[in-house]
Amino acid sequence: MDYTPVMPHGDLAEVFPDVFFVTGTSRPTFLGQAWQFSRNMVVVRTGESLTLLNTVRLDDAGLARLDALGRIAQVVRLGAFHGMDDAFYLDRSGARYIGLEGEPPAGARAADDVLRDGGEGPLPGSVVFRFATSAVPEAVLLLPQNGGVLISCDALQNWAEVDPFFDAASAEKMRAFGFIEPANIGPGWRQAASPARADFDRLLRLPFDHLLPAHGTPIVGGARERIASTVDRLFPPVSPA
Repeated sequence: MDYTPVMPHGDLAEVFPDVFFVTGTSRPTFLGQAWQFSRNMVVVRTGESLTLLNTVRLDDAGLARLDALGRIAQVVRLGAFHGMDDAFYLDRSGARYIGLEGEPPAGARAADDVLRDGGEGPLPGSVVFRFATSAVPEAVLLLPQNGGVLISCDALQNWAEVDPFFDAASAEKMRAFGFIEPANIGPGWRQAASPARADFDRLLRLPFDHLLPAHGTPIVGGARERIASTVDRLFPPVSPA
């Protein structure tokens, strides 16, 4: 199989105990143009087993660091627009593959199991939230530790500023299109998904304090309040008649 090539990335960093985060590169083509921007992978360790979410292919040194953490047991896909590196890790590890109903398959492999809204997630104590009104499959995963850690794909982002994994042209365009905003709801996903405010009202009832997004930097502390402010800005509450 032809895998996505290794692209520049940073180092795995432990954000919370047994929860790791690494930033890499994406170079998609859409709207007839080439783009380059950052994307993140989250790795959660449970005993000697690892769960990868929003996969980013690592170079040999990065893989050695990953292997030193434990054995890859699960690969989780949270959104329709991610998954380009899932096949690499699945073939390398023989891990269980978990996705969403209605997602296009990553490579030739269908998911072994699916994430169901409100159901138990693939990690101990975790809960699945699926956007019911989204036109494309999208979910977040809530981990119970540290006051609630939310792991998101494209829906919730935190690109407070451009980073070294952007090229100059993409940085300029994405600033103009509203991507470079803290505690953001992804503009590209919003356009494709057409979500309703009702989903975000449900989301904000979840008990979380932190956000680990697929795009941008972690929000450590105060994530729920910051996302709520963005929801009010982008989906103004309807005043009673």
